[in-house]
Amino acid sequence: MTIISLSIPDKLITQIDQTIKEKGYASRSEITRQALRHYLTEDPKIENINGETVATATLIYKENINRQQLFETQHIHSGLVTTFLHTHIHQGHCLEVIILKGQANTIKKFIDKLRQNEQISQIKISIINQK
Repeated sequence: MTIISLSIPDKLITQIDQTIKEKGYASRSEITRQALRHYLTEDPKIENINGETVATATLIYKENINRQQLFETQHIHSGLVTTFLHTHIHQGHCLEVIILKGQANTIKKFIDKLRQNEQISQIKISIINQK
């Protein structure tokens, strides 16, 4: 196996360690491998879509972040965003669901831009319909 080094914020390490205890993972390495496997099996679904598509992007981020970058991303791709839902959830976090409709390649660019935003702690993508 190849060894890699990662810089991970303390709060995320705390969550990882708690999940290891709760779910019985053997180590930080194993939970990281599982997370990477999950990412690598979900992501190709987005990469393989073509044509007119409907999708959702579900985001979780801290309530007090500067939302300017998120607003700019949504504005640049405003033709894709059919609607969005924003709500406050537990412990000072926000959940936002963005419904997207448009060409798959444009949706992919939008999602890539969201993933570059370090303030977003979690992104889930669902492809709903592909024509």
